[in-house]
Amino acid sequence: LSGSPALRLPDRNSASPRRSPSPSQPPMARRSAPLLRRLVSSAPPLPGHGGGARRTVTYMPRPGDGTPRPVTLIPGDGIGPLVTGAVEQVMEAMHAPVYFESYDVHGDMPAVPPAVIESIRRNKVCLKGGLATPVGGGVSSLNMQLRKELDLFASLVNCANVPGLPTRHQNVDIVVIRENTEGEYSGLEHEVVPGVVESLKVITKFCSERIAKYAFEYAYLNYRKKVTAVHKANIMKLADGLFLESCREIAAKYPSIEYNEIIVDNCCMQLVSRPEQFDVMVTPNLYGNLVANTAAGLVGGTGVMPGGNVGQDHAIFEQGASAGNVGNDNLVEQQKANPVALLLSSAMMLRHLQFPSFADRLETAVKRVIADGKYRTKDLGGTSTTQEVTDAVIANLD
Repeated sequence: LSGSPALRLPDRNSASPRRSPSPSQPPMARRSAPLLRRLVSSAPPLPGHGGGARRTVTYMPRPGDGTPRPVTLIPGDGIGPLVTGAVEQVMEAMHAPVYFESYDVHGDMPAVPPAVIESIRRNKVCLKGGLATPVGGGVSSLNMQLRKELDLFASLVNCANVPGLPTRHQNVDIVVIRENTEGEYSGLEHEVVPGVVESLKVITKFCSERIAKYAFEYAYLNYRKKVTAVHKANIMKLADGLFLESCREIAAKYPSIEYNEIIVDNCCMQLVSRPEQFDVMVTPNLYGNLVANTAAGLVGGTGVMPGGNVGQDHAIFEQGASAGNVGNDNLVEQQKANPVALLLSSAMMLRHLQFPSFADRLETAVKRVIADGKYRTKDLGGTSTTQEVTDAVIANLD
């Protein structure tokens, strides 16, 4: 594991004299005790226990891997510029090998400017603040446009307890993996006759299998034990039935991972009563939005939930659960937006870019600040400003 101390094994070629075995002990026991004592005595101290902690190799870079990577930056609306500014400060303070290409994009624009799409295609990675989506009026969501344009088919949100942050439930560590391109969010709506609107929910075999495979691959590669498919196939028998059929076919290829299914309304009830029963959850588009926000509320709110949207070639990292406070004028005026969620999303971005040591430093610093409790924004029970939290994170960087 990253950061765990390395044990020094004894040198088999050393010239130390052999001791005669004691006749009262079996051979294995006679060898085990001295060896264990040597291993324990020679192991370096753990982090925080004095001395210099040694790390195991977590990533073997190729020549040139340290070259700074360009990242497209969309500060966004409302609190977006505040929290993306915090990320820029922290990245600069720890000399992270990234630099930002910033673009001015707002949710009331008719479309994402072509230059922004081209920048993300070129850089492969984007960091984004919240974009306000007008309610009603026929204005399309720029968030949806980005996901469809770049085929960011998987949304991943990690809802987990943060040490030092008291919540109603403990031992919560849920990963919500949501299909990101179809379902009720297909955007296919029209008025049949005045007063009658038809909205189409599109579910395809291809996208359902793709998101199911992503969820099981994530579980397999991250030592997760269970995948739960969320659905409403008891009512939408064809659409959600196709989604479930796809999940079952993929689950059969991963026999080491437990698979189960839950109806979405029961899922919401179970989340707020016994959330510790869930591990990885795979959902169609709309259900994933509801489940991720519900799970976020269990462990501290949207202000501490990291997330990202990924596809085959591109990734956009942003606040994990819906940024309901994007348009909160009071937070903007008082400069008290919570930067934690986007800072943790930036740590996800650094791992995506194969800079795990920088990601660990950033994540550790953020968690130290939360655990200390001195600097917290209003949503976490404190009175700190965005800048005060940012300065505290910088001060806690190793």
